[in-house]
Amino acid sequence: MGEPVRVLVTGAAGQIAYSLLYSIAKGDVFGKDQALILVLLDITPMMGVLDGVVMELQDCALPLLKEVVATDKEEVAFKDLDVAILVGSMPRKEGMERKDLLKANVKIFKSQGQALEKYAKKSVKVVVVGNPANTNCLTASKMAPSIPKENFSCLTRLDHNRAKSQIALKLGLTANDVKNVIIWGNHSSTQYPDVNHAKVNMQGKEVGVYEAVKDDSWLKGDFITTVQQRGAAVIKARKLSSAMSAAKAICDHVRDIWFGTPEGEFVSMGVISDGNSYGIPDDLLYSFPVVIKNKSWKFVEGLPINDFSREKMDLTAKELTEEKETAFEFLTIA
Repeated sequence: MGEPVRVLVTGAAGQIAYSLLYSIAKGDVFGKDQALILVLLDITPMMGVLDGVVMELQDCALPLLKEVVATDKEEVAFKDLDVAILVGSMPRKEGMERKDLLKANVKIFKSQGQALEKYAKKSVKVVVVGNPANTNCLTASKMAPSIPKENFSCLTRLDHNRAKSQIALKLGLTANDVKNVIIWGNHSSTQYPDVNHAKVNMQGKEVGVYEAVKDDSWLKGDFITTVQQRGAAVIKARKLSSAMSAAKAICDHVRDIWFGTPEGEFVSMGVISDGNSYGIPDDLLYSFPVVIKNKSWKFVEGLPINDFSREKMDLTAKELTEEKETAFEFLTIA
């Protein structure tokens, strides 16, 4: 089994973590023969609930799980980490402006970024899930200057999976038959789900999505808005936000970082935009198509971008630039 991998999950008493922890602990993410230490962080009032989660993890009798550490202290939680999955954030409450949300979260991710800098391994892989995920991730990265910026990513895999499954549903296929969809930009309703470069496997041959679907107005209309607003639709139906699907997407995202992407496939991840060839300003945490090998990602280069896509990509970049400016004003006073 070798050395255990030390994995932190924040917001560990919450409902996403409840779906996520079992998948990690049973080997879905780091492999079926990789020992694990799970570190669970939450706020002090949630420690009672967290005790219950720990009991359940123990009661699963999982062979890979060497130790579970439950804490409300950052200096315990962030020590010697291999992977940090930052799920916990201040949720948006009714009547709350996005600005108020940013302000509350800048404080959390400033503190967690500083804790990463101080206590975690420099090789730590950091995945931010808590919203607004892109800007929270950028904030944490800024606070941990000695950890490579490339080690920070935020979750747009849920949107990526949503896009894949919408195409699959439309064509009566499974999500596995669809590859290379792209989520550009922010994990917000301005994100751009792009299928111009996506392929579907129909009767054993690869066909472009536009050719397969034969419904351009759907692909440029309802498909995009369905993916953009799916989170809100789930909340409306369930009265709770996406948890099962979010946990699955986190597992996909982290597993791809750990083991790499399959040959000929790319995935969507929010990463630092520095040096991209798609005209997105530097120093944003923006979702791009990437391939991953040896735990390092690279932009997928050279994809032609049409005018329709250009406009959508720039719009979400503009929102991220504004979010970043707001967040960084708060950073100076947080």
